[in-house]
Amino acid sequence: MKAMILRVVKCGEMISVKSEKSENGILNKRQLVLQELGGKYEPTYVVTVLGNLATLEFHEGDVVIATLRIQSREFNGQMYMEIVATEIMKK
Repeated sequence: MKAMILRVVKCGEMISVKSEKSENGILNKRQLVLQELGGKYEPTYVVTVLGNLATLEFHEGDVVIATLRIQSREFNGQMYMEIVATEIMKK
């Protein structure tokens, strides 16, 4: 994992979901669309932000520094990829 400088393309609504892994049983979750800096054809990522980081408000065009964890897993014979921001802050 390495820190990347990215631009916010879209910020989804924060939702709270039940989670047995969370201390209080509720986990905040938000999806962001982040793009590497450069032109409009730079790589773009759909990123999940969890916990207290999900409570932060982001706006289109904000520049952020984020550490992303990219992982894949298999479920019922299908492979799924997930990108989670383990750290994120506005620049």
